[in-house]
Amino acid sequence: MVKIADIELGEFPLLLAPMEDVSDPPFRAVCKENGADMMYTEFISAEGLIRDADKSVQKLDIYDYERPIGIQIFGDKIESMREAAAIAEAAEPELVDINYGCPVKKVACKGAGAGILLDLPKMQKMTDEIVKRVNLPVTVKTRLGWDDSTIQIVEVAQRLQDVGVQALTIHGRTRKQMYKGEANWDFIAEVKNHPNIHMPIFGNGDIDSPQKALEYRNKYGVDGIMIGRASIGYPWIFNEIKHFMKTGELLPVPEMKERVTTAKKHFEFSLEWKGPVLGIYEMRRHYTNYFRGIPNFRPFRMRLVESNDPSEIMELLDEIAVTFEDAYALA
Repeated sequence: MVKIADIELGEFPLLLAPMEDVSDPPFRAVCKENGADMMYTEFISAEGLIRDADKSVQKLDIYDYERPIGIQIFGDKIESMREAAAIAEAAEPELVDINYGCPVKKVACKGAGAGILLDLPKMQKMTDEIVKRVNLPVTVKTRLGWDDSTIQIVEVAQRLQDVGVQALTIHGRTRKQMYKGEANWDFIAEVKNHPNIHMPIFGNGDIDSPQKALEYRNKYGVDGIMIGRASIGYPWIFNEIKHFMKTGELLPVPEMKERVTTAKKHFEFSLEWKGPVLGIYEMRRHYTNYFRGIPNFRPFRMRLVESNDPSEIMELLDEIAVTFEDAYALA
């Protein structure tokens, strides 16, 4: 049984990655329904929380059905991160997660996210202050290093564990790589197998199939896997991985009716949570992935992304279910 503090996550938990503009409550709802064991919010700006900025505060919304869930925060100022952690704790998640991995220029080049990997003493001090400030478990998501010459991930893990971090997720790329190239899980395994590391270690990067999930579990020995991009428009990946690990058999790909049903649930929650304008706009990024690989689908996709009428979109989704009923039958 893998545990973060007293949070039981099962024998080999599958975690949903915190993805900006993706891992919101509507998306988390369909991932939870399809087998994700641990959820994380989008990363939330510490400065935004302290200033009570609407966009940051809204990201604190969590629902009982998606538990256990962690609220992830990022920032470069220690005092701001301390106070943001306290605000996050007040929203009553199961844990607070710190983002030390975001590679985006506007975050990392200001010393937040992966930028803090260039200053390990500051990283350790900031983490220590956060751990002392809250009563919830504190976890961290990070990268291997800033670039190939600054990979000190074993030291990073030891420093974090020393100040009380309860679990660590490692994305197997450096900040310089962004999302390019192949994730290097050898460094993740080095942390997991280090004799002084006792907290759970979760691997992240390039897991896009049940076969690869099983291979990486066996090869690298991690305590669980965090899945990001492969779940966008395809929340079924969590249950597919679990089924394959248990039986060695691949589940059939979801048929069109199931894809449309899930897309409609996602859309309805998006409207409910964000309102009709943002709910429609932000759902558009998901359609391509829900209906990936269908021949001659482009006209339908264009109608989906051009419509501003919720009823019209629902009717169009029903039309897609009928028109492409057999699209995945032989997949």
